[in-house]
Amino acid sequence: MTATTVPETSGTYTADEMMSIAAARALSDGQRCFVGIGLPSTAANLARRTHAPDLVLIYESGTLGSKPGRLPASIGDGILAETADAVISVPEVFNYWLQPGRIDVGFLGGAQLDKFGNINTTVIGDDYADPKVRLPGAGGAPEIAASCGEVFVVMRQSTRSFVDKVDFVTSFGHGSGKGDRERLGLRGAGPTLIITDLGVLRPDPETSELVLSQLHPGVEIEQVREATGWALRVSDGLSRTEPPSETELATLRALKEA
Repeated sequence: MTATTVPETSGTYTADEMMSIAAARALSDGQRCFVGIGLPSTAANLARRTHAPDLVLIYESGTLGSKPGRLPASIGDGILAETADAVISVPEVFNYWLQPGRIDVGFLGGAQLDKFGNINTTVIGDDYADPKVRLPGAGGAPEIAASCGEVFVVMRQSTRSFVDKVDFVTSFGHGSGKGDRERLGLRGAGPTLIITDLGVLRPDPETSELVLSQLHPGVEIEQVREATGWALRVSDGLSRTEPPSETELATLRALKEA
């Protein structure tokens, strides 16, 4: 991963660090966040250790209000239960907390994402029975995508991962455009924010197609377009991400080293 010179801090940072910090900033104090393992967990735990100490982390294994001192290796990592406010059954997480709309933000990753925010974590290739790659699968992501108040996605951006149409819809985003979620009776707003190692994408309010709304420091529009599998549109209000602060970088690095 390339390093970027940062005038506002005492050193350099990687594109992955910028992505994690930008994703963490998107979370607000006091929100209830359903957290996926990997990049979403890194961002959520960073947010709780910096600007959002009362962020409530909920993991699929049934841990509510987990406060891990290190990044969990999986949803079954014991540190999540040891540091949780409560541990409940998996059915209760979904039936009582998620499906009735009691969770504000679902934080997800994926292998593929298309221009309407649909996520694939199932198979790569046109033939489901004989795919090029068989991925880990759905887990709780389809329910998270359907029922959380809104969904944030954090993924590294390339033409392999940001495609015009996903090979398999594991988690429904905005379907084929505006109105599809409402027609299916889905409770949540779906993907409202896509944070990558290059910038931030948001759905167009008229079409729900993802458009580039923010560039990370040192990144140019053409770089993002070259890493996108569709003709990416750019928001009229395109902005620049603030570089990481010393506190954000130090906290993120300490979290990863713990």
